[in-house]
Amino acid sequence: MHNLSMMKQKAAQQRINTTAFHILAALSISHCMNDALQSVVSASYPIIKDELQLTFQQIGLITLTYQISASVFQPIVGLYFDRRPSVWSLPAGMIFTLAGLISLAFATTLPWTLISVFMVGMGSSTFHPEASRLTSLASGGKRGLAQSVFQVGGNLGGSLGPLMVAAIVAPYARSNIAYFSILSLVAILVMLFISRWYRMRLRLTSGQRKTDSPSVRAPLPPGKTVFTIAILLILIFSKYVYMASLTSYYTFYMIEKFDVTVQHSQIYLFVFLIATAVGTLMGGPLGDRIGRKYVIWLSIVGAAPFALMMPHAGLTWTVVLSFCTGLMLSSAFPAILVYAQELLPYKLGLVSGLFFGFAFGVAGIASAILGKQADIHGIETIYRICAYMPLIGLIAFLLPNLKKKDN
Repeated sequence: MHNLSMMKQKAAQQRINTTAFHILAALSISHCMNDALQSVVSASYPIIKDELQLTFQQIGLITLTYQISASVFQPIVGLYFDRRPSVWSLPAGMIFTLAGLISLAFATTLPWTLISVFMVGMGSSTFHPEASRLTSLASGGKRGLAQSVFQVGGNLGGSLGPLMVAAIVAPYARSNIAYFSILSLVAILVMLFISRWYRMRLRLTSGQRKTDSPSVRAPLPPGKTVFTIAILLILIFSKYVYMASLTSYYTFYMIEKFDVTVQHSQIYLFVFLIATAVGTLMGGPLGDRIGRKYVIWLSIVGAAPFALMMPHAGLTWTVVLSFCTGLMLSSAFPAILVYAQELLPYKLGLVSGLFFGFAFGVAGIASAILGKQADIHGIETIYRICAYMPLIGLIAFLLPNLKKKDN
């Protein structure tokens, strides 16, 4: 009996240590659908602005409301599910998104719109820390690769959102946003598949996750860990302030500077967002191979030349430079997130929620500020100022080298 018990424990441990590629694929697909639905909000800005007669500052307020609900609650959600895991967390979050999008489709006032995007943001706030933690649990030790697979789904979904809006909403009416509820229902079905795997995972570990074991030690002393996390958050700040200028106002920039149509501006936004998907897929595995510090440093600082040239380029080169900038910047986030998770390996949900939440929060505050400045100084001025943000990435040289612990 003892030998049989030992064999069962060994088999269970092997299953835990094996990379669950089918679950990573499901998480990536669900991330794709989640972020496609989330990106419908920002992709619909030109339509919402015209229908409700809003200013750029009010557009920034919508973004701020969305990003607060999608950021402030993320560390709280992550910490809660670290302590009380629930197999139904992902489908529950998608229900918030579903309700928010249906509400947004028929909102006729700014307050109604703000309530709608707040609900959509709550869906994101539930999804990201939980799905990122499950990605780590399913990685089988290949955390950089797993995080990139997960993240690329989100970036791909974010790039599809503008195309879906251009095809389904822009030529018709904002009420067509309600059709995206079909995609929400499909996402819930995929998440139920993940939930079944997670239930099995909890049973294998008798409800105690390996990462919560006291035997898992942080690689750095507490003081240095706090300092390193602060550096990582500064890097997130530099990345997402610039990304906010692109994701929230890139369509307006292209329309104002080059007099393109709304539909063409959505296609140009898609080019930028697809570049972020490619960069994300590269960043995680590259960090596994050469060390996450170097990927973080090179990706953020490497984007600076392209960002600085873009405000002075013509239409074609603007599209090319935005692609290059998106490619470089997006490769940083998987490396930053896995680096942070390895600093606190027993608090995966909290760390994931903190970094996703901080990223969304910074983007929201930046969008609100940039929107007001765009009303005063013009949209082109914003891009000239924000082009210098990637240079803050030079601070990455202060990060400790954890390459030996990454392997």
